[in-house]
Amino acid sequence: MNRVESVVSDSPVAALVARARAAQRVYETWSQEQVDMAVTAAGWAIIEPGRNRELAELAVADTGIGNVDDKIRKNHRKTFGLLRDLQHARSVGVIAEDAARGIVEIARPVGVVCAITPSTNPGATPANKILNALKGRNAVIVAPSPKGWSTAARLVEFIHAQLDRVGAPRDLVQLLPSPITKQSTAELMKLCDLVVATGSQANVRAAYASGTPAFGVGAGNVAGIVDETADVALAADRIVQSKTFDNATSCSSENSLVLIDAVRAATIAALEARGAVLLDAAQKTTLQALMWPEGKLSPAVIGQSATEIARKAGWADIAARQPRILMVEEDGIGHEHPFSGEKLSPVLALFGAADFDAAARIVAEIYAFEGAGHSVGLHSRVPERALQLGLTLPVSRVIVDQAHCIATGGSFDNGLPFSLSMGCGTWGRNTFSDNMNYRHYLNITRISRPIPERVPTEQDIFGAFFARHGAQ
Repeated sequence: MNRVESVVSDSPVAALVARARAAQRVYETWSQEQVDMAVTAAGWAIIEPGRNRELAELAVADTGIGNVDDKIRKNHRKTFGLLRDLQHARSVGVIAEDAARGIVEIARPVGVVCAITPSTNPGATPANKILNALKGRNAVIVAPSPKGWSTAARLVEFIHAQLDRVGAPRDLVQLLPSPITKQSTAELMKLCDLVVATGSQANVRAAYASGTPAFGVGAGNVAGIVDETADVALAADRIVQSKTFDNATSCSSENSLVLIDAVRAATIAALEARGAVLLDAAQKTTLQALMWPEGKLSPAVIGQSATEIARKAGWADIAARQPRILMVEEDGIGHEHPFSGEKLSPVLALFGAADFDAAARIVAEIYAFEGAGHSVGLHSRVPERALQLGLTLPVSRVIVDQAHCIATGGSFDNGLPFSLSMGCGTWGRNTFSDNMNYRHYLNITRISRPIPERVPTEQDIFGAFFARHGAQ
């Protein structure tokens, strides 16, 4: 009995899921070649330049978050990179054989996927989840944020037109109808076979509590370290590129920089030379009141440019300079110091540290407050320091000498999978610590055949222990 049949309902959501199941039963009979053609068709729906621009413009107009040019770049780069990752991946039938272990792996669909997506990426994130779901021969129903619904609806229209070209059922890709409500989203989560949730921690917690297997992502609040060996100019280039992209809507944009004292002044000067503005103490107080008027981050600043935030703060002189980033000096961490948390805007907190070990401790304290499990940035010429962070900090990724928000979700010049959903492990209350990819949308059946026995001796297992501690 499937999940729809086990729930008596004639609701519109149940009807969507029933249609998705019917389409998925057809699609799961398709060959790898046919599936790959459907995936490519769905990718072209957003990659085609005219459609890409329309989606980007619609996203900014409806959500008021980010900027059109960067959303165009994000839609293209993230989708094109994902298509590269998927192009030769096996997701139908036998996908791996290990003769030595007598194991054969077979890919099987998970069924109907509920894809919860945020207003910060109303085009790129649904596209990413749709492509991964289709790669696994699944159907997918998108549950967007209310502000992102129209963008997701247009994307689904584009995808349907491309699916028609390859003979794939349109009901493989559907959208929760407007208006989006907590009730309809909750019903969809209960009726589907897998939930993949990106966005607010409230949505992630709801996904985990739905009773359906779920992948959710942790909170962002990335910190970066610039150490005394870094090429300060290159580090500043990368930080500004990352922090300004799409007005810092990405959970992978730096929220704090920890600068080792030996390069603190030079790094700040390099950032200022690239359009960042360091605020004084009084301006910091004004900005805090604007950003957290009632103790919670205000939608009025989320995804806005630094220039617009300066204008809202009443700083005509700073706004006239068209700043790219607003920087504040910070020495505290926690609820009483909100700049130490996630800001979803081109506002950057600066911390100082005497040496690298002190910098690592500050980052650990920041993540104890918010952002544990996500990732940390490092600008350094000492390779061992990346290993130290990876061994000691509660992070799933250490991003070395790269523009953090570009690199974390996969890039053409690193080996991470292209993704817009980054698992944060148990540190971030997640069930996975990978960049979410097509394998998370698969069930894998394993055939096991007998192989020659490999039975160790007692000495093999206990020899070192007995030699040191005795056989008592």
